[in-house]
Amino acid sequence: MSVPVSAQTAPRGGLVVVALLLVYVVWGSTYLGIHLALESGLPPLSVISGTRFVLAGGLLYALLRWRGVAAPTRTQWPTLVVMGFCLLFLGNGMVVMAERDVSSGLAAVAVASVPLWMALFSAFRGERPTRGEWLGIGIGFAGVLWLNAGSSLTATPAGLVFLLIAPLGWAAGSIWSRGRDLPSPFMTAAAQMLCGGVILVAGGLLRGERMDMLPNLQGVLSVGYLTVFGSIIGFTAYVWLLQNVRPVLASSYAYVNPVIAVALGAWIAHERFSAADIGAMAVILAGVVVITLARVRRT
Repeated sequence: MSVPVSAQTAPRGGLVVVALLLVYVVWGSTYLGIHLALESGLPPLSVISGTRFVLAGGLLYALLRWRGVAAPTRTQWPTLVVMGFCLLFLGNGMVVMAERDVSSGLAAVAVASVPLWMALFSAFRGERPTRGEWLGIGIGFAGVLWLNAGSSLTATPAGLVFLLIAPLGWAAGSIWSRGRDLPSPFMTAAAQMLCGGVILVAGGLLRGERMDMLPNLQGVLSVGYLTVFGSIIGFTAYVWLLQNVRPVLASSYAYVNPVIAVALGAWIAHERFSAADIGAMAVILAGVVVITLARVRRT
């Protein structure tokens, strides 16, 4: 999610390590959580994505208002709706749709291309990338092409399309939101989850999603985990990191989450990956690392 806040340079000891572990492990594990929720037969958009964000956003919004945080203004809500659509409906919702056909590990690898798209969209907005950043973009997109053309994704055209839309939506929403009038960071997160959750539920209902039976224990626990740990705890840790460490460290989740997701998918869900899958992941992550290092150097 995009939360434009100013980063401070003085980390707070062990809290930084804890927050990083939460973002690395919890966000990396959400891909497996989605896989398990889908396996239990829950509708992808209206329940696994939509209900999760409505609950998480509603709880966080109520807590913030109880603590006296100002609500979004009338002029801020339209921006939050667009952010919810791009980042949550297109970004998260399309990942859930893709995981009906592809493994959780491959979904995480595809989403790892978000920093590449963000760098490219930033260039379109006039932020000229350095040579190092262009090199990272080139390496990363070579990995994206490899993943889309030479991996098991070629057997699942629908999953391929969804995994192309997801990082594009997330990156476009993140870049579009920069410099816009938004409420405080945590209120932005809460309102964005509320807006995105409602859009996801509506989208699911429009495509005919229905609950034919009560969810089983696996489904309830999976959605509960995604709501509490993925949306509330994980995102709170991420916002805290943005406020207390350099942005490049906070965004390092982009090349750690896929490794966690692949490991958990292989261990718990018994997912298998081809040599092409692993090679494409390595190239994508190499591109993200090159972009990150180039930005550190420029800073």
